[in-house]
Amino acid sequence: MKPIRSVRSVSYTHLGDDSSDAAGGPKKVSFGYIADYSGSVALAVAQKQGLWKEAGVTPELKVFTNGPLQVQALGTGNLDFGYLGPGALWLPASGKASIVSVNMLGLADRVIARPGSGIEKPADLKGKKVAVAEGTSGDMILNLALSEAGLKPDDITKVAMDASTVVTAFSAGQVDAAATWYPLIDTMKEKVPDLKEISRTEDYYPKLSFPNVFVTQPKLASGDPELVKKVTGVLKSAGDWIAAHPEESETVAADFLKLPAGQLEGSAKYVKILPSDELTKLTQDGTVDGWFDELAANFNRMGKLPDPGKAKDYYLGDLYAAAGKADRS
Repeated sequence: MKPIRSVRSVSYTHLGDDSSDAAGGPKKVSFGYIADYSGSVALAVAQKQGLWKEAGVTPELKVFTNGPLQVQALGTGNLDFGYLGPGALWLPASGKASIVSVNMLGLADRVIARPGSGIEKPADLKGKKVAVAEGTSGDMILNLALSEAGLKPDDITKVAMDASTVVTAFSAGQVDAAATWYPLIDTMKEKVPDLKEISRTEDYYPKLSFPNVFVTQPKLASGDPELVKKVTGVLKSAGDWIAAHPEESETVAADFLKLPAGQLEGSAKYVKILPSDELTKLTQDGTVDGWFDELAANFNRMGKLPDPGKAKDYYLGDLYAAAGKADRS
């Protein structure tokens, strides 16, 4: 993940500020996404199911390569809403975006070890060479595993490289362990079929999870909460449809991204999709705030977030709970 550059402070603007709104027409919003399953499927379903029309919103969808670029666009007023993976959640925690909804929970991240490395549990990572793509969810689960074992980052030899190089280095035996995610691990298993999973995302649930989320401009959330509620309602309805049709949602997302029909097959097994009623309950009982606060503490340990804010200040849980769902038109 590339570090976000500082941006100048501006008043919020959004694409709804035009004559069609004044005439009572649909509100226009710009919405960023990433061209993979998790980063696009909710928008794909909303489009296919006619949820935007039902909510009276016209989206302008913009593809991005990562979350920090979307947060930068939010900050300059060039984007109204966006999508962030868990590795970018330090940005809302630092006040640069407001979270309107959890999209789904990642289940794909692992710390893995090569056979013969002597690594059977997180404590065995001490003194070992571990490959990781810094600033990603792989980096996050590595730090969680070290913390669980009472180890510090300098207790291991951390080898930073991009995600594809992690695959090569681990497969070639250049490192003892790696912190990465599926489906990249499937590729590694072709060369190292008896690799060991040392730490898994699920090990930390429900106290901690790796959510990917939808975000908005903080000033838009305070300046036009009704618009934000409308958009959030669309996302809730899309999420409910995905939860009920996970395999079909893979095909919908592939069609949206103009990919071969089977290219995203199996993507849903790497995520936990929470229906909106369950997510509302977990929001109201403080569980979701707890996820974000625990992640902020982890980012602090990683040195990415010197002064983490509290989730109640950047997760718009009350707005999420109050947002009505869009019905299929």
